[in-house]
Amino acid sequence: MATMTHDRPVIRHSSTSTGLAFAVASAVTFGLSGALARGLLDAGWTAGAAVAARIAIAAIVLAIPGVVALRGRWHLLRESSLTVTVYGVAAVAGAQLCYFYAVSYMQVGVALLIEYTAPVAVVMWLWLRHGNRPNRLTVVGAVIASLGLVLVLDVVSGADLSTTGVLWALGAMVGAAIYFVIGADTDNGLPPISLAAAGLVVGGVVLLTAGGIGVLPMHATSADVVYDGHAVAWWVPVLALGLVTAAFAYVTGIEAGRRLGSRLSSFVALLEVLMALVFAWLLLGELPRTVQMLGGVLVLAGVVVVKLGEGSSAVTVEPLPGEQDLSERPAA
Repeated sequence: MATMTHDRPVIRHSSTSTGLAFAVASAVTFGLSGALARGLLDAGWTAGAAVAARIAIAAIVLAIPGVVALRGRWHLLRESSLTVTVYGVAAVAGAQLCYFYAVSYMQVGVALLIEYTAPVAVVMWLWLRHGNRPNRLTVVGAVIASLGLVLVLDVVSGADLSTTGVLWALGAMVGAAIYFVIGADTDNGLPPISLAAAGLVVGGVVLLTAGGIGVLPMHATSADVVYDGHAVAWWVPVLALGLVTAAFAYVTGIEAGRRLGSRLSSFVALLEVLMALVFAWLLLGELPRTVQMLGGVLVLAGVVVVKLGEGSSAVTVEPLPGEQDLSERPAA
């Protein structure tokens, strides 16, 4: 995932291709998480145990790079303690826990499509909280996404859709929206990888504490996990969740944001929804119904339109080292 509000993306011409590669890698690996988690849940794992394992592994992997990036500026963590706490509890632990619970009640693709109405929620939040009134194009996009959500939920045909699953998916949407809002805040001065590492540590501690005192059910099993008829050892999806869909996905997403800016990188992040559908098909043998797939297309189209209407931030092109800024060159 990527940040998306109030930023001035800085794009170096030589790193745009690399940034796109990082953004695609991040979206693809994030999209794998739902299908992997569903296999664990079907094998007897609770959502709390799966999320805790994923976050704990990623936190361990990113802890050292996060500390190195701080370069001894520990005051940044102290001054941003509230931001880091909210990020860890809501954007990391909350969003993932709600999403994993959602996929235990409904199809992976449908759950993720609901979660990915988060950019629209962010725009509405900025309007209501900060008075950043959306323009006409943004409103049109929000309407398109809302219509798509109606089709995703399949309320027109009266299909049986888990209300509990929908509520968990909406909880994941709120967590994702908080992720975007906090991620776009550059005032705290924290390096992105330090914020990600600190958030993962906080999220992991919260989940493990909740499990330890019995508030959050945690149960894991050493039984093999089955994906589309093929059994694998339990530790394979657990390591993949932590190393690939969390640590690798966060780091590549951060690198993409640095090279592309949050607006462009978040466009590419929409690929996560499509990849989740692909992985759900390949690993779980499930696909949404036709009307739900149509709704998913409308949701994605609406989010894209919302982003197009999001504003007038100019793109600043930063010259390469040793290259003269074009704005400083004398007119021909």
